[in-house]
Amino acid sequence: MQQPTLVALVVLLCSLHLVDGGKVLVCPVDGSHWINMKVLIEELHSRGHEITVLRPSDSWYIKAESPYYKSITIFPSGFDEEQFGSFVIRMMNMRRQGASLWTRISLEYELVEQFYQMNKQSLEMLGKLFENTTMMQRLHDDKYDLVLTDPAIGIGVLLGHRLGLPLVFNVRWTIQGEGHHAIAPSPFSYVPIPGTELTDKMTFLQRLKNILYFFFTRLQIWYVTDPNYTPFVQRYFGNDVHYMELFQSADIWLMRNDFTFEFPRPTMPNIIYMSGFQCKPSKPLSKELEDFVQSSGEHGVIVMTLGTLVAKLPEDITEEIASAFAQLPQKVIWRHKGKRPSTLGNNTLLLEWLPQNDLLGHPKTRAFVAHGGTNGMQEAIYHGVPLVGLPLMFDQQDNFFRMKARGVAKVLDIATVNKDNFLEALKAVLYEPTYREKMKTLSSLHRDQPTKPLDRAMFWIEFVMRHKGAKHLRTDSYKMSMIQYHSIDVAAFLFAVISLVFIVFISAVKFLWRRVFCRSKVKKE
Repeated sequence: MQQPTLVALVVLLCSLHLVDGGKVLVCPVDGSHWINMKVLIEELHSRGHEITVLRPSDSWYIKAESPYYKSITIFPSGFDEEQFGSFVIRMMNMRRQGASLWTRISLEYELVEQFYQMNKQSLEMLGKLFENTTMMQRLHDDKYDLVLTDPAIGIGVLLGHRLGLPLVFNVRWTIQGEGHHAIAPSPFSYVPIPGTELTDKMTFLQRLKNILYFFFTRLQIWYVTDPNYTPFVQRYFGNDVHYMELFQSADIWLMRNDFTFEFPRPTMPNIIYMSGFQCKPSKPLSKELEDFVQSSGEHGVIVMTLGTLVAKLPEDITEEIASAFAQLPQKVIWRHKGKRPSTLGNNTLLLEWLPQNDLLGHPKTRAFVAHGGTNGMQEAIYHGVPLVGLPLMFDQQDNFFRMKARGVAKVLDIATVNKDNFLEALKAVLYEPTYREKMKTLSSLHRDQPTKPLDRAMFWIEFVMRHKGAKHLRTDSYKMSMIQYHSIDVAAFLFAVISLVFIVFISAVKFLWRRVFCRSKVKKE
């Protein structure tokens, strides 16, 4: 009995020795961004790493207690779930007022104003943290190996630099827009600016639109981001530091997309693609839900959910959608928290929460009605389920445009959706085989990888821990001015040299011509 016990103890001690756990400080973004950050946290915890999550006291979803991490609760962000929910409803109602120029301008103004306030309040919270010497000393003394953060808000980036720690991004967006545009070459000729609804194949007018939209985004940055981040960074990091340099100097960018979703474009060696890292094979449904799904017979089921921010739509829209669902032979599972629609058919089950991944992976699921969040898009691709889109705001319209361009989605405008066009879109996705066939092809491309996206993400996080960063993968181009980056100074120098040579040559020719001409003239005289 003693020998097996001794062997087991030796094996256990060896296993403990092999687990070289690191200490990771996580600065997440709340809402749907937290859902995918939590996947990374749980996987890091399973590999023996010690995780600490920095959370504001008014956090929506980031709990203070968790078996996967310790938390440090700091000052309130001043931006709670109810306030943001009101903004979402207001934006949705504005979109429904019509497609006039004034409506579009009003929408854009509301959006940039909201982002301005979010950035302002976030930096006010971070300023209080920086001024709290006790808290900052605690963070220094804990000796973390790296900061894992989402750069859609800059708190984690600035804190990581303040603590002098390597940075790993869980990223799709930065405070200045889509992540690639911060560090990778992005030629306007074939890299569309998000929001333009353009592909990588553009006509002259589309390329013109792409460039004009880029300047429009620069105006947004000038109004929203610069006034908040420039004085803050100058105060705490010095007048010679531009705030985007702190983002661009991150060691690894774990990008939440890939080229089944993104159009082909230049990239960088420290950008690691982990699209679908949160996706996994479906688990069995509860008995009640499985019985409902099986009752659909050969027709299958439709799944509808609009993400974490929108639990319910305006009542008139829900009535139209419910009426359309009632005319289909499929069963419908709909995440809906609002008033029960009077037009709801017997084929529709309303739930306050549904297991999205498990339903999308069920063999009887025929279509997914979604709002266009990145997580839902990637789960649909992973499981090969075609889409009907009801994009509401932010990047959702652009996400669905990419799916539409690949022929796997029908997209509707929330301002004009009604029973007839919603039913037409559903029937197209359900009964035209090209939607499912193309989505299955996309799913096959996405899954055909040498390593799982989550394993790839873990390798690079641990790589940064082992090597105290990944500077050899990082270009210093961000330290260049625009003139240096685009070699305008070199072009100007070469132009000046060529011009000088040309001027000297012309002057020499003129001089020789005059001498020869004058001599000939003198001889003749």
